[in-house]
Amino acid sequence: MRSELVDNAEFGAETDAVLKHLANLPGYAADPYEALLLDREDLPDPVLAGERDPRVSVEEVDIALPGRTLRAMVYRHATRPRPIVLWLHGGGFVGGHWRDIEYAASGIAANGNVTVVSLNYRLAPENPYPAGLRDVYDTLTWLRTNLDGDGRIAIGGQSAGAALAAGACLLAREHGTPLPDRQLLCYPTLDLHPDEDWHEWYFGANENVPAFGIPLRATSLAGLPPALILAAGRDSLRPDAVAYADRLHRAGVPTRLVEYADTMHAFLNFPGVLSAGRHAVELIGAELRTTFSARRS
Repeated sequence: MRSELVDNAEFGAETDAVLKHLANLPGYAADPYEALLLDREDLPDPVLAGERDPRVSVEEVDIALPGRTLRAMVYRHATRPRPIVLWLHGGGFVGGHWRDIEYAASGIAANGNVTVVSLNYRLAPENPYPAGLRDVYDTLTWLRTNLDGDGRIAIGGQSAGAALAAGACLLAREHGTPLPDRQLLCYPTLDLHPDEDWHEWYFGANENVPAFGIPLRATSLAGLPPALILAAGRDSLRPDAVAYADRLHRAGVPTRLVEYADTMHAFLNFPGVLSAGRHAVELIGAELRTTFSARRS
């Protein structure tokens, strides 16, 4: 396994400042559930979240799936067909929206020379597990026939979105459908976390969640797509990222683990003030350029 540490003297101070700022926001720590619901509607602060990359074109699209229609934002860096990256926001399976991560999604498109589809999957508690996972898996199939890609697809996301990406890869392997060419998991939640509020909202009273919902509990990870996994040194979910990278490696899956020292969970949501977030977007883009550098004949 290729394991790397990205460290910078600025990371710690920047993280401290963001955490202090967030703690002082009205209602931030009062009710986690209400905060996540508000996160669906609130526009991100560009000072924290950064701005959309001006090098890409943008289109909002409807994704018509059986029994429901989802919304997504498409970021294109080229007019000709390019590889497609399905990207999934975080938010504890309850909050989040594509607009929260426009810096990351558009920057990955521009730096990776790919087309990024940033999906608004269904959220709990109105739509508990496995609704969001089914949305992601079905969207993978939809993209292959309904978007102007070149046939190559990667999947990735942040936190809960990374869990959905990993689960969709397991589902594709289980059902024998085409696997993505790459999985990109940023500070993923991959195990059971019953002490976390989102756990009950997402899984409910289900005591027998299959491994598609908790990928670290999968019996085998063999045959899954090569992985880039990002971890944060000051993240309670860091063990999930490290353990999954190790298991993928031991299963024979090419894996690159990159840890950002002294950095918080969700650092990709705050690239305006966290240099780790800006660095990660460039790193993911470079990874995709390398992955898709060979032209398809």
